[in-house]
Amino acid sequence: MIDDELGRPPAMTPEQVGHARVLLTQPDASIASIARLLGVSRSTIYKYVPELKSTHRCHPIE
Repeated sequence: MIDDELGRPPAMTPEQVGHARVLLTQPDASIASIARLLGVSRSTIYKYVPELKSTHRCHPIE
């Protein structure tokens, strides 16, 4: 039987991504503080929330 879970596991679960998106709507939340809270790097947040790359941080994600 072939193991379907080969390779590195995702850095963030779908629940963590959802939590990050909710936190990003708060004007006083920084990407660094959200990354610390979730136990990941800022670059991981950018990877899993790609729309951050095309928006300015001062505008909340909807």
